[in-house]
Amino acid sequence: MSAKDLFSAVTIGNLKLKNRMVMAPMTRNRATEGAIPQAMNVEYYRQRASAGLIITEASQVSAAGVGYPGTPGIYNEQQVAGWQKITDAVHEEGGHIYIQLWYCGRISHPDLLPDNQTPVAPSAIRPEGEAITYEGMKAFVEPRALEINEIQEIVSQYKNAAQMAKQAGFDGVEIHAANGYLIDQFLRDGTNTRSDEYGGNKKNRMRFLNQVLEAVLEVWPSNSVGIRLTPENSFNSMSDSDPQAHFNYFITQLNTRNLAYLHLLEGDMMSAARNVDYRALRDAYDGIYMANNGYDKTRAQTAIANADCDLVAFGIPYLANPDLLYRYQNDQALNEADPVTFYGGDEAGYTDYPFIKEEIAETA
Repeated sequence: MSAKDLFSAVTIGNLKLKNRMVMAPMTRNRATEGAIPQAMNVEYYRQRASAGLIITEASQVSAAGVGYPGTPGIYNEQQVAGWQKITDAVHEEGGHIYIQLWYCGRISHPDLLPDNQTPVAPSAIRPEGEAITYEGMKAFVEPRALEINEIQEIVSQYKNAAQMAKQAGFDGVEIHAANGYLIDQFLRDGTNTRSDEYGGNKKNRMRFLNQVLEAVLEVWPSNSVGIRLTPENSFNSMSDSDPQAHFNYFITQLNTRNLAYLHLLEGDMMSAARNVDYRALRDAYDGIYMANNGYDKTRAQTAIANADCDLVAFGIPYLANPDLLYRYQNDQALNEADPVTFYGGDEAGYTDYPFIKEEIAETA
């Protein structure tokens, strides 16, 4: 085994992680009214604190940033109080936790937004598919293209959310610039057809992300800020004419930021095909690189041994196995995840997945 393996320590920013296993951000739609985390959310994260790092579910930076029912926010004092219980629980267990900052943009619906507003985007391009609302599935609407002054207001909302995250006791923040949400909509040319300083060439399309970063970095040191990108993910009706070249540029520009890490979803959530050379993107980045998408223990160990990544984020394995670290360390079988309980609901399929030691005790 390489000296660097899944279970070896690694430093990101001012944190020394006990292992290189990251709990990936996963939307679970279990916040209470007012987008406030509740008691079962505290237990869910506490159970998984043996991960080297937890990245929370995406959390909207304002009421206008929401895109789904039951997702938490990080923009007011009540939400801060809810998150504080979670960060306290994780820290009491010896874990570390970042919060993922989110603005959905066109992946929303008037039914979800204050005063039934029309969702916003860099350009007025309607996504294919349907939004999830409290009344069921409804067709996406054509978004309204943001005015420049409105873009600046959203940047200020990210800064406020960063301040709220610090108040709530998080160890850092991850900027969600992925999966077809607002920042990603600016980055990729399939959704950004603007002709002003926020559209056209790569530099202009990255302007909004750079401004968000600058606002967040006024609150947090750069080495406590991560970023997530998805170069070729078609989820949420996304596309780009040249993801290899465009994201190589974006990543190279990020080298000047001295961030905690770069988190890439490698490939496409909607297809097994890969058209991007992720090792080339990894080599373009000077800092800590976190890989994500379909990794199991064997693949993760190989990737770390080959220096293809420094950290590996696991989604569904952590969802169904709060003790994933123990199971991987001891080559134990994994709990099978129940997709019916992924989104919304109560503790079932959320905090009731058994720990391996409990299973052993029950059969003894």
